[in-house]
Order: sequence, then structure tokens, then C-alpha cells
Amino acid sequence: MQKSWRIKKPADINDLKHLSAALNVDMAIANLLIQRGIKTFSEARSFFRPKLTDLHDPFLMKDMDKAVARIKKAIDNDEKVMIYGDYDVDGTTSVALMYSFLRSRLTNLDYYIPDRYMEGYGISRLSIEYAAEHQITLVIVLDCGIKAVDKIAYAKELGVDFIICDHHNPDDKIPDAVAVLDPKQLDCSYPFKELSGCGVGFKLIQAYCLNQGIPEEVAFELLDLVVVSIASDIVPLTGENRVLAYFGLQKLNSNPSTGLKTIIKYAGLTGEIKINDIVFKIGPRLNASGRIEHGKKSVAILLAEDAKELEDLGIEINSYNEIRKTLDRDITQEALEIIEKSEFYQGRKTTVIYNRDWHKGVVGIVASRLTEYYYRPTVVLTESNGLATGSARSVGEFDLYEAIGACADLLESYGGHMYAAGLSMKLENVAEFSRRFEQVVRDSISEEQLKQSIEIDAKISLSDLSPKFLRLLNQFEPYGPHNMTPTFLTENVFDYGTSRLVGKNSEHLKLDLMEANRSSAVFSGIAFSQSGHLEMIKKSIPFDICYSVTENEYRGKTYMQLNVRDIKSLRDENDN
Repeated sequence: MQKSWRIKKPADINDLKHLSAALNVDMAIANLLIQRGIKTFSEARSFFRPKLTDLHDPFLMKDMDKAVARIKKAIDNDEKVMIYGDYDVDGTTSVALMYSFLRSRLTNLDYYIPDRYMEGYGISRLSIEYAAEHQITLVIVLDCGIKAVDKIAYAKELGVDFIICDHHNPDDKIPDAVAVLDPKQLDCSYPFKELSGCGVGFKLIQAYCLNQGIPEEVAFELLDLVVVSIASDIVPLTGENRVLAYFGLQKLNSNPSTGLKTIIKYAGLTGEIKINDIVFKIGPRLNASGRIEHGKKSVAILLAEDAKELEDLGIEINSYNEIRKTLDRDITQEALEIIEKSEFYQGRKTTVIYNRDWHKGVVGIVASRLTEYYYRPTVVLTESNGLATGSARSVGEFDLYEAIGACADLLESYGGHMYAAGLSMKLENVAEFSRRFEQVVRDSISEEQLKQSIEIDAKISLSDLSPKFLRLLNQFEPYGPHNMTPTFLTENVFDYGTSRLVGKNSEHLKLDLMEANRSSAVFSGIAFSQSGHLEMIKKSIPFDICYSVTENEYRGKTYMQLNVRDIKSLRDENDN
């Protein structure tokens, strides 16, 4: 599918000149900063040099004083306490974080991860009854619970107190828990609204340390878990999240917990760990347990300290990840074949596909794959507990959640946000949901939203990629949502003569590029899955590239590489 290129509007020239002079950087770097809302020397200093003292006072969060007081009471009275969290990476790291902090302070501590298939997402009645049966008097919930009004009312009937630490959008009614920590509550004045669930748990630990005179360094020792949650849950890497991620990566690279060290080993990571390594290597392994077997295994490895237990859990979790990858590949291929062979899907604005035998744990991944392939809002459903249950993914800036909400009368439940959602319905409603969802999307989506595009930060020359430029560019890390890896456009480049196909199936392009009418320097690049451009490149005619800049290490030497995201010839431009 041909992608459109969209260049961001350049910053105001006066702002550019002022910031460029104040920081003694070139205009391209100043432009990148202004695009991220950074316009002054002090803002740039905070961006480039995060400090733990930049973290907000946790007591600015609504109910924080109540939560700290209730935990203190539980510790003083040696109550039985249970830590509860979702089965994804944010939930399991949250549980491990809170358990790690409290296990030296409480003698009766338990944790609970709901079964994805038997209990589903959020606080389950089964877990509340488990707590009551085991005389647990306080449950600390992380990464869910903000909508559990009825469940918390049921827990109160059974005499079980709850503290909720969540980061999802609340409904109009808030659960009547002892304390509800969620910066997205309308009456919460906490300055930063985009914490992960684990991040909210961290703020509770930080508050307890401040209240009890415990050195904050005790909380900071847990930041390797926090950065794993931030990266895996795809929250904005700005503000407080940037500070937490920056120092979390330092901890992850210098002295990770024994559990994370084991996962890093099985992920095959040997160099400096970055956000992408968490997203594509560490996170999927922690997620795999909840998808294939049970999320408790992920918490177990994050808390383990015994070498034999760590090794056994590492092998087990790695095997779950291999199973997950096989299921992902096979189901995606099966779905693609169904769509290609059926006239029903031709010319549609949406994909809604159901198969009762598909594994519930990977339908979200499959929905993402199909969305990438066809670039249209996609729903993948399977059967679970007598219902059609699955996941949905969106494209561009299209509000998927609102479109699903327009079909709410056909659903048993749904939840999520603009870009991704989960839903369930009676089996007999699948066909009507498919028809209605298609109509809702067709009536509201624009043609522009159905075109895959690459957003380009700036147009530069390859000669701009000086050592100083690259050094400053590295300081923009950690990258993530709202601070994505900068993408550049360079026009009129041509093949040095040595570009070639690489990869197991010759599917990638290894590029050696020069810039027309400029220096004779040769720039190395890689264009994944773009082998089709080789014939055009070999004609020795100029073409345009959009790319990001990476640094690779080989035999102890570091070198720059262009990660080429797309290539366009003059003919492509004319075809547009």
C-alpha cells in the first residue's frame, strides 16, 4: 500500500532563531524541540536533563492521603492484604511493584491476577469472594477498577476494603472505595494525567515513603518495573512519564531486578536497552503468560529471587512467547486467506471477522496485523464462554470507540479508547454487528483517514547529519508517543552503486546513498520489506527518502544508519 507523506508545519521563524541562538544548536534541532512544545532554554534543559526532583508531589493526587493512611493502618494492625492487577504488562508490573515494596512491611501479603478466560478484565466477583474467604481486609487494585462500582459495593457487603489505583477514564459514578487514585478523575488536581497504572502505584509508594520518613530512593529502586509498564502500555512519553522512563531505563540497564534480568537474558538483549526493546522483546514475554496460560506467572518471575525458580520461570515464559508467536502467525495467515477469498470483504471500509476456534489471547495482536495490512478499522472475534469476544483496532485519527458505541445495543460489554477496544456480544448478533459497524464507519470516516501516512518532522540534507546533530538527537530519547523518533525527508539522493537485496528471502534493501549536488559522502541505510524499489534505484536516477537515524554497533564500532521508512521516485510523485 502506497503511503502519503505529510510534513509537519515548520515552527515560527522568530521562535526558531531565538531557541537556536539560546541553545547554540542548528535550526533543525530547534524545530524538533518547538514541535514538542519546548520554546525556552529552561524547558530545553528540563527535556534534555530530566531530574527526579521534577516529579510532582504525590499528595496532589485526589485521595492520596486516604490511601496512605489505610495502608499504614493495615501495616500497624498486621492485616491480611492482597495486591490485585490486570493480566497485561502494566497490570503485572504494577502488582510486582506494590508487592515488592510491601513484602518487607507486611507478614500476610498475597497477590491476585484474574484469569483472562474465566474472569475477564477488571475486578471479578470471584476475586472478591476469594478475599473474603481468606480474611483479607484490604485489596490494593492496580491498572483497573475505576468503573467497578457494583463490584466495590459487593466487596463492602463482604467487609473487604479496596484502594483503587487506575489510569483509565472514569464514568460519571466513581466506585465507593476507601481511596480512588486516578489522575483522570474530573475533580483530581494532579498536574500530569497520563501515568500508566504502574505509575499510579509508584506515586502511592512515593507518598507512603514521604509520609513515613522512608528515603525516596527506596521507591526509585522500583523504576525498572515502571519503565517496562510505560513502554508496554504505550502512554505518552512526556512530562512525568519522561522522567520516570529516563531513570527507569538507567536502572534497567545498570541493575535490573533479578526477574527482569532473567527476561532480558531470554529476550537475547545484550546491548543498551531502549524503549523499543521493551515494546518488542520484554513486554511480549510478560504478556504471553496471561495470553497463553495465566498472568500470575509473570508476577512470579518479577518477584522471584531464587536462581532455580528464576531459570524455570524464564524457560516457561519464553515457551509461552513462542506459542504466542506461532498462534499469532497462523491465525493472521488464516484470517488473511479468508478475507482475500471472500467477495464479502471487497470494497469495505471495515473488517469484522469471526472464528469460534481462534485463541482469545492473540485476537488483539491479529486485529493489529490485519489493520496494518488493509488499513481499515478492524474487529477480530472468537468464542469465549458462549459469547463472541474480541478486540478492535483503529486507523489514523478515527474514533473507533465512538463507532463501536453506536452499536452498543448489540453488545454485552465493550471498553477501550479511540484507537483500541475490547467487546463481546451474543453469537447471533455478529452478522448484524458487522453490517451496522460497516455502515457507521462508512458514514463517518474520511478518505484521508483510510490512507496510511508517514508524518515527517523536517526536510534536511544528509550533510546535516553531523556528529553534533546526532549527539543532540540521541538526547531526545527515550522515544515514544508524543515524542516519537524524528522522521526526516531528504530529496534527490541516488545509489552509490552498491545497494543490494538482503534478508532470508531477499526482502530488504541494504542501501548506500549519496546526495545529488552535495558532498561525496556515502550514507548507509536499510529499508525493511522494500525490495521492490531496487530496480528503480539501480537506474541511477534521483529519488526521495523519508527515514529516521539510528546508531548500530558492530565489532566494537558505532556507526550511523538511516532506517528508511519509504522511498519515492519522481514517477511516484507524478502518479499522486
